[in-house]
Amino acid sequence: MKFSLSTLNMSQTNLTTATVGTKTTSNVTARHSKLEGYEFYHKILGSPKYVVAPMVDQSELAWRMLCRKYKADLCYSPMFHSNLFAKDAKYRKDALQTCSEDKPLIIQFCGNDAETILEAALLAQDYCEAIDINLGCPQAIAKRGHYGAFLQDDWHLLNEIVKTLHSNLKVPVTCKIRIFEDRDKTIRYAQMLEKAGCQLLTVHGRTREQKGPLTGAADWSYIREIRENIKIPMFANGNIMDLKDVQRCLDETGVDGIMTAEGNLHNPALFTGQTAKTWFVAAEYLDYAQRYPCPISYIRGHLFKIFHHIFNLRPNANLREELAVANGLEKFRRVVQKVQQKYEPYHEGLKPYGKEEIDPSVLIEEHEYNMCLPPWLCQPYVRLPPEIHKQVVSEKARLAEDPSRDKRQYYDNEGKEISRKRMKKLRRRFRRPDKPEGKHDRHLENCHHCCCNPLGFKCVFRLCRICCRDRCYSENFDCLGHGILIKSRRAKAKLYEEIPRKDSAFTEDQKPEDGLEHCKRANQEEELRDALELIRQS
Repeated sequence: MKFSLSTLNMSQTNLTTATVGTKTTSNVTARHSKLEGYEFYHKILGSPKYVVAPMVDQSELAWRMLCRKYKADLCYSPMFHSNLFAKDAKYRKDALQTCSEDKPLIIQFCGNDAETILEAALLAQDYCEAIDINLGCPQAIAKRGHYGAFLQDDWHLLNEIVKTLHSNLKVPVTCKIRIFEDRDKTIRYAQMLEKAGCQLLTVHGRTREQKGPLTGAADWSYIREIRENIKIPMFANGNIMDLKDVQRCLDETGVDGIMTAEGNLHNPALFTGQTAKTWFVAAEYLDYAQRYPCPISYIRGHLFKIFHHIFNLRPNANLREELAVANGLEKFRRVVQKVQQKYEPYHEGLKPYGKEEIDPSVLIEEHEYNMCLPPWLCQPYVRLPPEIHKQVVSEKARLAEDPSRDKRQYYDNEGKEISRKRMKKLRRRFRRPDKPEGKHDRHLENCHHCCCNPLGFKCVFRLCRICCRDRCYSENFDCLGHGILIKSRRAKAKLYEEIPRKDSAFTEDQKPEDGLEHCKRANQEEELRDALELIRQS
């Protein structure tokens, strides 16, 4: 059963905090004694070891419920923008969805203003066990908005934000950070947050420059050193591909729990140690998405992650395109069923599986061993090392400058060579098979006045615009369909001519002024009558 979120729309004056500010001490803290540190970790969170990370547009309620089924002890909400959450009731209602089984839950906010983040957190604190501050997002949008990992150099601001939330919320405040290149600075950074009031710290063992194709491996040694220098509970994040990685990270770092993001998206059963069948997991997720509705783009994104290795195979290009254009649960289910129909006989041993060709656009790293799982099982996505990515980029740049390079060739379904522009058009048509091709047939009729121009469908005389204008001019008509008002304008002109003769009895002093006023009034009345007549006729 979902909670009602109508209480989130209350005005700021109804909040328990009279004013929001860094120097304001809320009466919330006075009435509620909140647990801190390890007491909070054990008694409120239940000593979680397996944690699902906050993921924008991907850790929604349906996905969290699926992960909880597969032994996730703690889930985070997607990252919410504090300013939007505090000011926009619709954003708040759409974003904050939870249910009674969605516990324990930590809600994460991003922002760079202590008062704004506090305002948002006060509206959300009744629906979670803690409020997390995003200090780890390395994306370009975080840089533009000055939040996430791009706040890690402004320690004065971070100290203010954490202290404000710690002093005014009835739930603990937690933080998620990335490391610096400098180990000592990373340790001081964590100690500063602990001193400001952070009750649980998640450390991602990568710098903010390690992202996208330059992600590389996380360095757990930084996490171990932070663990040795702070006293609050800690989660480690980075390099978690399977259950063995979880235990290895716990042993090497000494943290209290392990958080995973990308590994969880490709295999939500990661914490169970299973390599589940992709179609089984996808069908379960669609059932949760039906029970707890979410945007179609979220569902499509999750299915692409689950079927990542299957859709990298060239024979499955049609399935990939079908999923890309699907826009409803039933269409998603059909894709899942097709995947199951194709690969279940191989999984059950009813048919021998022959290795399928990988799409040439997919770059993979060659290994000397052959221990790959079959593509229909949930498994992690391993990125190419940054060094290989840099080599690929430099090679592409070199080829682009080579005038004698071989240009890429494109072919249609019949094997005929076509241009790149034509290929893109064919792909668009394939993605939208229900859209009619070519121009729409308008069934145009020619003008009834023996000319070659098409007639206007709204013309009262069934003529083209040119012929209609000529007829209205010669026979003194109006045509509402073409907007030609010859008769009306002539009537107005005649009215202007008649007004001075009617007012000839006025004296010389009165005549110019009163005649002009009378003309304006008559013109206004005439325009009003014309407008009413046009409205009645249309």
